[in-house]
Amino acid sequence: MSVQERKQRERAERERLIVTTARELAEQQGWDAVTTRRLAERIEYSQPVLYSHFRGKREIIGAVALEGATEMAAAVRAATAAADGPRARVTALARAYLDFAARNPAVYDALFELDGGLAFAHEDTPQPLRDAFAALLESLGEVAGDGVHPGMFTEVFWAALHGLATLTRAGRLPPEDAERRVELLVDRLAVI
Repeated sequence: MSVQERKQRERAERERLIVTTARELAEQQGWDAVTTRRLAERIEYSQPVLYSHFRGKREIIGAVALEGATEMAAAVRAATAAADGPRARVTALARAYLDFAARNPAVYDALFELDGGLAFAHEDTPQPLRDAFAALLESLGEVAGDGVHPGMFTEVFWAALHGLATLTRAGRLPPEDAERRVELLVDRLAVI
């Protein structure tokens, strides 16, 4: 291994450590607790080293969001692959999405609530975000209904899931009705 390759590997490992540590700290204490000073202390590198990877917290949030988008896409695809038939796939998709949001609140916030400097629905949207949307579209496109653009249907269904996830996390919806909400969403929006 050349010196250049070793340096690149070490740099990638440091960057991975920064993102992992930021994510862990955010999941434990919230994003307000994630500061460059605290991260530098936790990873045992100086702040200038941290800044050599990320220009600040915004870019770190973006890196966590991209990682989360990849994980969410994988969770949705795994859930829908195990389901039999369009209705079962859409129901599995909704459950997987809501479960991901509940299990990973800081990552979900990085994806959809905080400014990570990422563009959604633009030409320069990063591939992990495109892939997460594609994971939704794969199952939702088949239940959009005649004359309804599959992408637009996916956006509306996704918006409904996001609303359920956000309101549930905020304690605005009774948790005992979570499954009935998923059934209602699938019954009313998906043409099966």
